[in-house]
Amino acid sequence: MPKLAITGKGGVGKTTLAALLAYTYANEGTKVLVIDADPDANLASAIGLPESVAEQITPIAQLADLIEERTGARPGQIGGLFSLNPRVDDIPDRFSAAHRGIQLLVLGTVQRGGAGCICPESALLKNLVRHLFVGRSEAIIMDMEAGIEHLGRGTADSVDAFIVVVEPGQRSLQTARAIKRLSADIGIHKVYVVGNKIRSNRDKQFILEHLPGDEVLGFLPFSDKAIEADINGVAIFDADEELVAKVRRIKDRLPSN
Repeated sequence: MPKLAITGKGGVGKTTLAALLAYTYANEGTKVLVIDADPDANLASAIGLPESVAEQITPIAQLADLIEERTGARPGQIGGLFSLNPRVDDIPDRFSAAHRGIQLLVLGTVQRGGAGCICPESALLKNLVRHLFVGRSEAIIMDMEAGIEHLGRGTADSVDAFIVVVEPGQRSLQTARAIKRLSADIGIHKVYVVGNKIRSNRDKQFILEHLPGDEVLGFLPFSDKAIEADINGVAIFDADEELVAKVRRIKDRLPSN
């Protein structure tokens, strides 16, 4: 089953792509687990999870009792003695929410210490992500922030595709280039690009010209219907048939395993 990590500058449409890919796989009969690893945590809304259910989801990084049970230390503790290899195999099924054939797991973020934080919550999250990509059999789609913090050398070999979503604009493309460099540092070389919010051929050419040599899986049009779906709390998959069709073509170009 595919193991996909989706990243890019904030606001480019990572969550939209993650949600559409999740439904595409699920509608083909594939078991799907989506992971919200973005601090904004909007994936529940994008897949149309009822608000009453979404409100009951506590990000894993905020489950202080669980973190202490598994690592031997309370969240927020920096340094000291705690397990760097805590048990995590039961977490996805215990703390995820199911909706229309898709399981959603929300990771949350470490609130202190920065990207290099040596703390119990960071140890749990990194071990959990490693388990999700290496030890689970279903399709995995991770909606990430603009970076690679949740991934490491222990998971790099199990990532089938690292997808950077970009929009026509210099800042978005600068972020994409930085992500590609960081990915190479941990051994992820299967990096692909998806262009989003495309209004014209000029937008497509802008992306292609500024990311020479990168493999572009496809382009998604700017969608007023997707914006309306977000406003109304409707799954994007149900709102825009053109987006769905284009994501199906992108999915077909992805490595299967």
